[in-house]
Parts: sequence; C-alpha cells; structure tokens
Amino acid sequence: MKTENIKTAARILLGANLIFAGISHLTFARKAFKAQVPDWVPLKKDDTVVYSGIAEIALGTALVLTPDKHKATVGKIAGAFFTAVFPGNIAQYTQHRSAFGLDTDEKRFVRLLFQPALVYWAIKSTSNEDKRFSVKKLLRFRR
Repeated sequence: MKTENIKTAARILLGANLIFAGISHLTFARKAFKAQVPDWVPLKKDDTVVYSGIAEIALGTALVLTPDKHKATVGKIAGAFFTAVFPGNIAQYTQHRSAFGLDTDEKRFVRLLFQPALVYWAIKSTSNEDKRFSVKKLLRFRR
C-alpha cells in the first residue's frame, strides 16, 4: 500500500475518532469527561466538557475534509490540541479519578503514555512529506 494511502486512512480514522469523542462529550460520556477537567480550569467542568467536545467535532471534521494544501496546518493544530488537553489526563491520574474504565492508578498512568502517540499521529498523518518523521522535524515545527 502506498504511503499516501496509509496517511490518508490514518488521518480520516483520527478525524472520525475525534468526531465520535466530541459527540460523546456532548451526550453519553459527559459525566466521565468531567473527571478529566483539572480543578484549576477557570470554567465550570460541564462547560469545559461542552467546549472541548465542540472543538473535537470541529477538529475531527477538519482532519477529514480539509484540502491537501491545509492538511499539515490542521495536523499541527490537532497536535497542539492533544498537548493542550494533556493536563486533564494528568489531573485524572494525580487526583485518582475513575472514568472510562481507568479505575486504578496503573491504568490511568498507562493512559498518559498514549497522548504523545496522538500528537505523533496527528502530525505524521497530515504531513506533506513522505520522508520518515523525526524528533528533529518536530522540534523544527515548534519554532
């Protein structure tokens, strides 16, 4: 299978997962998502969950539908989003909050390891380069 086809499938899968997660923020998993909102966030927990759900739906839609010339930018925005919500995963771990089947500190800690993978997935699946991804390129993105 061609690299571009794999990247397209990965991008669409990530976008679809974000759309699903966003819908779940607004509906059946709203209470569980509140467990991830850190206490220091200056908004009501429910408002934070709603706003992040809307953002996920918009971001997922952008990943699926954005024209080729804007894919890399959307991927960087998605990577930044996954970085921005990481404190919520940390709060769930440090405050021992159970949600989504993460009912032990070990499970909550393992969940933390997946966030960098989401950042990588967002950037790699939307990059305009066929070359291998490297940390050096990621650091260049931060400039």
